[in-house]
Amino acid sequence: MAHEGSSRVVNGRQNGRPTLEEVAALAGVGRGTVSRAINGSPRVSRQAKEAVARAVAELGYVPNQAARALAGSRTDAVALVIPETEARIFSEPYFLDLIRGVSAELAQADKQLLLTLVRTEAERQRFEQYLAAQRVDGVLLASVHGDDPLPDRIARLGLPVVMNGRRSEAERVDYVDSDNIGAGLAAVAHLAGRGRSRIATISGPLDMYVARARLGGYRAGLTEAGITPDESLVATGDFTEEGGARAMRELLERSPDLDSVFVASDVMAAGARGVLREAGRRVPEDVALVGVDDSVVARLMDPPLTSVRQPIEEMGRTMTRLLLGKIVDESVAGATPRRGRGEEPRRILPVELVVRDST
Repeated sequence: MAHEGSSRVVNGRQNGRPTLEEVAALAGVGRGTVSRAINGSPRVSRQAKEAVARAVAELGYVPNQAARALAGSRTDAVALVIPETEARIFSEPYFLDLIRGVSAELAQADKQLLLTLVRTEAERQRFEQYLAAQRVDGVLLASVHGDDPLPDRIARLGLPVVMNGRRSEAERVDYVDSDNIGAGLAAVAHLAGRGRSRIATISGPLDMYVARARLGGYRAGLTEAGITPDESLVATGDFTEEGGARAMRELLERSPDLDSVFVASDVMAAGARGVLREAGRRVPEDVALVGVDDSVVARLMDPPLTSVRQPIEEMGRTMTRLLLGKIVDESVAGATPRRGRGEEPRRILPVELVVRDST
């Protein structure tokens, strides 16, 4: 009869619970490999993952989340920081697709997602204090402007960080981006191929690299098509529908003879489409339109919008996998940080033009 406070031993094992060492022995791998496999690290080979999974199933091993977190000073939580308003985040398909990709990848790794909006310096300082208290294991950043100091401040705190996009060509922080220059090139090549010669553009805010890159692709596309760039055909928006409408009115006032517009997002293209309709301009007969994102907005427009598809959900998944690999690497005492197989510190994903009736 066991006395109160004593441990029950079953098959030589305290409390009848299989241990991490037993899983490792049965799988024929090291204890660290088992830990990384259970935590979803991309550093573990497919064969090792399968061996660990079989051993876990055979032994009935259940990871103790609290013990794992304490042992590695881990919280099993990741922050996704977006410096935008609630209204914009939950109304724009881009952010919803990005969150979907991040959330799906974190769920597979059994991590919690902390969605954080940082819009003012006071909110930024509060968030830094939160991070300094080691409340999360790593940070994902989206929609970062060129002068935002937060990525560097997070890195100085010693936390793993990965960005969606980048602040400049010389970005120091790891990131996952799409081929934004290629988006502008593809759009202009398509419009020029349809015989358009007065090709205008509505860019995003130029303090964001994504906007500058798409504008650069537009200008390069004009040169490749043998069209002389005309700055009167360039207007700046802010990635909102209202911003797209304002920029379209500006373009029509300056260059009423324009015959096409490359708009740096589908949402802005929706605003531009409304202004063209008010002005009596038919799409695509009078003015052809091309957007970026290939979102639900593009498919529901009248006429449906030709758009450059960027793999938004896959960007969310890729940046999350990269971050999780950094978290696992940096939690191993004395380990030299390594990348998961196929996960480079900076990734640029390809884009694809989807042609619809607006061109």
